[in-house]
Amino acid sequence: MPKFNYKAINENGRSVSGEIEADSVAAANNALLARGYIPAKVSQSAPLLSSALAGQLKERFVRIRPAELILFTKQFKTLIKSGVPILKLLKVLENQTDNAALKEITISIAQDVEEGSSLYDAFRKHPKAFSPLYCNMLRAGEASGALPQILERLIYILEHENKIKSDIRSALQYPLIVLAFLVVAFVLLLMFVVPKFVVIFQRAQIDLPLPTQICMIIYQFMSHYWYIFIIGICAAFFFFNTYLKTVDGRYRKDSFLMKMPLIGPLFIKAAMSRFASIFAILQASGLAVLESIRILTETIGNEAISREFMTVGERLEEGRGLAEPLRAAKYFPPIVINMVAIGEESDNLEDMLNEIAQHYDAEVAFAMQKVSDSIAPLLTLGLAAVVGFFALAIYLPMWDMSQMAR
Repeated sequence: MPKFNYKAINENGRSVSGEIEADSVAAANNALLARGYIPAKVSQSAPLLSSALAGQLKERFVRIRPAELILFTKQFKTLIKSGVPILKLLKVLENQTDNAALKEITISIAQDVEEGSSLYDAFRKHPKAFSPLYCNMLRAGEASGALPQILERLIYILEHENKIKSDIRSALQYPLIVLAFLVVAFVLLLMFVVPKFVVIFQRAQIDLPLPTQICMIIYQFMSHYWYIFIIGICAAFFFFNTYLKTVDGRYRKDSFLMKMPLIGPLFIKAAMSRFASIFAILQASGLAVLESIRILTETIGNEAISREFMTVGERLEEGRGLAEPLRAAKYFPPIVINMVAIGEESDNLEDMLNEIAQHYDAEVAFAMQKVSDSIAPLLTLGLAAVVGFFALAIYLPMWDMSQMAR
């Protein structure tokens, strides 16, 4: 509860001052009057780090894992389905949550709801924890009076997306580890192995071949200007990471990834699965198509496809159906467009979207297996190239030495 500094006049007409806890300035004035004081000046204390600021810092720097958010939503659904009043429900969620940031967020939400805010308005104040999709689903549940059913669908979406992301990370984990070991091996050979052989070759007055000369140029640069190398890598990483956080950076990154020959189809299929599953849930929740497209624009997680949805939304406002704008947009395969068109014509769009989601779930699994199978030969070629390069750098001069000895 906030604290207020006050100056007042007591019953004897003397000036008194102190600190009092209250919800607001008006509440502090009333509390002073109840004590028999006449308030002269009441102002809120300014602590070094207020509890609100501490809560914001926790929310900003403590990560909320998908599993924790899914558990939070499941508990929310169970409690509200049992008829627990919303304020008591939020208090239970606060006590059941182990994540410090999520606990602070729950306290803040409870305060907003107690002051008269809707769940949608209270939850959307915390975009780091709750996505626009999450908040809009809550708004649909509040408006329709079917919040438990909406939360059930939301849990499905959260679990579905978490599974796809986990599968993609698992598919890329092994190649990244192997690539990291290749880089480490390259640096170790370059810095500690090749230079020792070069000293021997120079004493024997042997002309160094091109691979050995390249190794020595890189070695000389890294040994004498290593700080420039490290600063350059850190600066490049910082500016690249900062650029990727901009809208244009995200757009260029997503466009580039979807054009890559091996992993591009995987990202497109994952986006189609996300589009169909979220769109189906939004349609089942009673949201209009235009509103669903607006939500998808914010939640699809791919800036390139998000821009296509913005164009689709503009054409929907002109009174066109959904299939025609999708046909004019990029990245949407013919199967998606045709099934959406059939769903519109038969007034069965939700079922068709569910069919698309199931189809692309299987396609994503197949594409990930294909990526894993294709990356192994590429890694083998990369390893062979590194080993071959250093073998040439070392053994070509040794061959010349053996020729001289003969």
